[in-house]
Amino acid sequence: MAFKLGIDVGGTFTDLFLWSSDGRIETHKTLSTPADPSIGLVDGLRALAERVGMEHGAFLRSISAIVHGTTVTTNATLTRNGATTGLFTTEGVRDALEMRRGIREAQYDNRYQNVTPLVPRALRLPVKGRLDRDGTELTALDLDDVRRGVETMKQAGVGAVAVCFMNSFANPAHERAAAELVRAAMPDAYVSASTEVLPTVRFYNRVSTTVMNAYVGPILKGYLDRLTKRLAEVGFGGVLLIMQSSGGVALPTVTMGRPAATLLSGPAGAPAAAAAYTKDIGNGDCVVVDMGGTSFDASLVRGGEAAMRNEGDIERLRIALPMLEITTIGAGGGSIAWIDEGGLLRMGPQSAGAMPGPACYGRGGEKPCVTDANVVLGYLDPHNFAGGRLTLDVEAAKRAITERVAKPLGLSLQQAAAGMYRVVNANMAHGVREVTVRRGIDPRELPLVVAGGAGPLHACMIAEELEIENIVVPPTASVLCATGMVLSDLRHDFARSYMRRLSRLDFKELNALLAELEAEAEAQLHAEGVAPTQRRLEPAFDLRYLKQYHEVTVPVARADIAKGELSATTSAFHAEHNRLYGYDLGKEGTDIELITVRLKAVGTTDKPVLPRVPPAEGEIKRALSGARRAFVPEDNDFELTPIYQASMLMAGDHIPGPALIERVDTTIVVTRSFSATIDALGSARLTRNLTRKV
Repeated sequence: MAFKLGIDVGGTFTDLFLWSSDGRIETHKTLSTPADPSIGLVDGLRALAERVGMEHGAFLRSISAIVHGTTVTTNATLTRNGATTGLFTTEGVRDALEMRRGIREAQYDNRYQNVTPLVPRALRLPVKGRLDRDGTELTALDLDDVRRGVETMKQAGVGAVAVCFMNSFANPAHERAAAELVRAAMPDAYVSASTEVLPTVRFYNRVSTTVMNAYVGPILKGYLDRLTKRLAEVGFGGVLLIMQSSGGVALPTVTMGRPAATLLSGPAGAPAAAAAYTKDIGNGDCVVVDMGGTSFDASLVRGGEAAMRNEGDIERLRIALPMLEITTIGAGGGSIAWIDEGGLLRMGPQSAGAMPGPACYGRGGEKPCVTDANVVLGYLDPHNFAGGRLTLDVEAAKRAITERVAKPLGLSLQQAAAGMYRVVNANMAHGVREVTVRRGIDPRELPLVVAGGAGPLHACMIAEELEIENIVVPPTASVLCATGMVLSDLRHDFARSYMRRLSRLDFKELNALLAELEAEAEAQLHAEGVAPTQRRLEPAFDLRYLKQYHEVTVPVARADIAKGELSATTSAFHAEHNRLYGYDLGKEGTDIELITVRLKAVGTTDKPVLPRVPPAEGEIKRALSGARRAFVPEDNDFELTPIYQASMLMAGDHIPGPALIERVDTTIVVTRSFSATIDALGSARLTRNLTRKV
């Protein structure tokens, strides 16, 4: 028997999804070990070996592939705990990293401060040499500047070096020469050149991305070295794949070339799993929310594929690599409640994490968290949390909420807990609006797919805030990102700037450029052992109307490029521009500019067939295990609420709210406004059953 395993290491929990060749699926959650995430990962492997009844070594030898999503680069960026980084750049533009685009983000905030660059000015070293926009050398590269800079960086203890010169996207010669010298002189440093990471226009995007790539490079390398060593020690001999921000996976050696592409590695798997569980509804469109112990992620699936963007910001730091359209906020089970200077209740973004965790974990935490509120509200069984592996301290939760929320606000314990619940729900609803309303999409028209161990506890109230009618809670909701990792394909993204008007395109030149990208992509997939029949190459253009600033990425058929016929592409561009911005200039005959040629290379992988549950037989009483007093938000009061065991539910079972559906790794709170029906895949589909009050 062979296994494929998805592992998502989060700030509080490490999630595992196991698929066996005979169709069996197992899931497991274990507390993360922030000091060394690989420890918690190996602990989870041992637990899964016991679950499938195999000796640990034999189990590991049976795993053909591990797909791993990691937050190590994300955390290094958020906590500013990356490598000491230096930058070589063109003389005269060393401050571009700090000046950015020269746009004030908060125009009316007099106390606004710019974000601190990842490289201090003393380590942003200028190098003489200049290329024009076409790549023609205007001034020769001064390698003596680079040599002197290397000595400066050595003295400063630099562990990572970024190299980014003006117009190098048009001619990589200067950057290659400088990077070669740095690698020879600093063999232990991680060196990142912009022409290897992002050979496209827009200098700030390029320099920021290259610096970010260097900043997290040693961190990811150290983690992957420890992980591969630890896996080898315990007997794993299969293939390790790393989840990327684009929603695809890659070998560690490939990932190390662009470690910045893993900054959204953790939540990137959820959309693939959500699409698999909802392909029969919503025309392949859905909103995906994932509430874990530390953060809340919201993303969008359109036409069965995750929505993408080609640039974004991580803690106000620009990264211009393909990534999923994901909004992340500090709203998880460990998010801490606090009172601001105006006397208002706030939730997060600070989190108690795995250690010490919420007060109810009994590990020394004294601050009230979302999980503490859920215990007080009766949503969690303190004696059966995480399948009984952790007993929750109810009294500790009550003390924390009473002392730090209820007393300062003059509320009862129950009122304070309900207030915490409502505030965090409102925060999460705002996160969903960021990926829908701001993209011109009405969330009310889409089903809400809920993931994470804490997500199902809040699903109905998030939907209530957004006026969403349909909710889907998959059977693997608490480990949905890990599930999506097993469902993901190998993926690599290539891009080259090629600035031309469509009306003046040289198709011979364009086809030659695309052929270069295709050769690079084919070589990469071949090196990863992907058979030719499993390879897929998908070109796309970044287009804009003449003299505009922002581009729209539009897929383009390879056959159309070969024929020199782009009418379908221009029509698609006009339609997408109209959807995004409310107008198109096609009828006016405005010319269109091509800015960047992109190529997505996909290597398809074997994917599990999601198991189905049998149709319902007999009355639903078979799944009824008891009742307990729980808070009903619509009534603003507690009520004796029936409890159903998810393991006893079958396809077609119908449960009206209010009710609690308990799974081993989460609880689905069905409020009075919703009813739940179990579908053929075991998902709980919640549908509004009350007319909304106007």
